[in-house]
Amino acid sequence: MIYQFYQAQADSMDPFRKLARTTSGLLRTVLPQPPYGIALRHYNAALEVFGNSGITHKRPDFGIKAVPQGNRLVNITEERVLETAFAGLLHFRKDTARKQPKLLVVAPLSGHFATLLRNTVETLLQDHDVYITDWTNARDIPVDAGRFGFDEYVEHVIKFLEHMGPRSHVLGVCQPSVAVLAAVAVMSEHNNPATPRSMTLMAGPIDTRRNPTHVNQLAKTKPISWFEEKLIGVVPWRFRGGGRRVYPGFMQLTAFVSMNLERHIGAHIKQFRAIATEDQQTAEMHRNFYDEYLAVMDLTAEFYLETVERIFMKHELAVGELHYKGRLVRPDLIKKTFLFTVEGERDDICGLGQTAAALDLCSNLRPLLKRHHMQTGVGHYGVFSGRRWQQEIYPLVREVIQFSV
Repeated sequence: MIYQFYQAQADSMDPFRKLARTTSGLLRTVLPQPPYGIALRHYNAALEVFGNSGITHKRPDFGIKAVPQGNRLVNITEERVLETAFAGLLHFRKDTARKQPKLLVVAPLSGHFATLLRNTVETLLQDHDVYITDWTNARDIPVDAGRFGFDEYVEHVIKFLEHMGPRSHVLGVCQPSVAVLAAVAVMSEHNNPATPRSMTLMAGPIDTRRNPTHVNQLAKTKPISWFEEKLIGVVPWRFRGGGRRVYPGFMQLTAFVSMNLERHIGAHIKQFRAIATEDQQTAEMHRNFYDEYLAVMDLTAEFYLETVERIFMKHELAVGELHYKGRLVRPDLIKKTFLFTVEGERDDICGLGQTAAALDLCSNLRPLLKRHHMQTGVGHYGVFSGRRWQQEIYPLVREVIQFSV
């Protein structure tokens, strides 16, 4: 009943949030200039903060219209080139005849939409022909579409790479690093012509036994039956995925927020002050971040439970026991794909060494085809978003891909 309770609460609060947003919008048109109307400005700020603090389940837009290429801007058009019930392959097509390396970005399926990687994609687009896995919210997937577990996730990565064709590259951000490595191992074993030329794994849980974080330790404190009993809900019948068992996105968001509760409270207090004092730049940055952060998606129950059990509890990939469709996954069979691993010094989700473990698993890759980078001064999100991603990490990713072309 956990999902039903959440949905009832959300439905009861929606009219009040809408009223707060409407009232705030009207007030902004009549507010007097500072220093007058201080009380009214504070009231307006409180209305906006409250009105925009609710969780949504709608995928935001990427909104990438153009990117710099050389000394000019190139227009971008989003096109879905492949579609399944569980995901779409989204292509950011450039209005140019210039050929660039094809790169598949495998987005996390961990409670947020692929648009969380907007900054990642926008940066990569400068020098690459970029595609991304656009996962579908499980509460919008009918039950008769079937199951979606770890094997189906790996299958999608392989299918998307095959669609892109030979000489492509792949980049996995956080959680999908395990599935990406498994997909490339399977493709290498079968001499698949679409096996990527390079594989970049960023802040991913390849071996969570190394420097375990609070997130990793939580997975070890309870049996998998506890996770199934306490964290799995059923989508209410009024949605397309009604009756499907899911790990609700709002629960994942709650876990993320609780890890940094003081920071989020401080951010909202800062937003209140920014609106009250008409600091438009600060207020807009807050809106953009939380519009994305509060947009959540559900995961199928089987995918969530299999990920927790197989990756975080049993460490199947790290100990050489991971199977894909009944066959053992063998990273040692990867011999031609350049492997680049990236970690953040202050990452409190994937500890140092967890992603670099992939270098040891790919034991038959020549040293020339392996590279690791530990970025100082960044946490988890700083590995793939922000100034240091753009200025220090991305040039290394670009260099690896160019070397592998």
